[in-house]
Amino acid sequence: MAMTRQKVLDQYFMDARHKLIDVAAFLDRVERAEGDADFRLDAFKDAMKRLDGGGADRANDVLMAFSDPTEEPINKASGKGACGAWTGKVE
Repeated sequence: MAMTRQKVLDQYFMDARHKLIDVAAFLDRVERAEGDADFRLDAFKDAMKRLDGGGADRANDVLMAFSDPTEEPINKASGKGACGAWTGKVE
């Protein structure tokens, strides 16, 4: 049986509230820091815009804001590990 909207709010609201405050604190730290941001902040801001888009597939939309949309495999990774967001460049 599906949960009611009230039960979902009762169960998950405080956790989501905590995460949203954490995101706000992260953005405050980024804004106060010196220097230039990079592609990760752009991807983050794009992902946040997708939260307000409505619909029932926000999690996928946010994930796609960080994902490489290309379909062709690359010969060699440009770095040692994942950085959490796509650079926006085809390697």
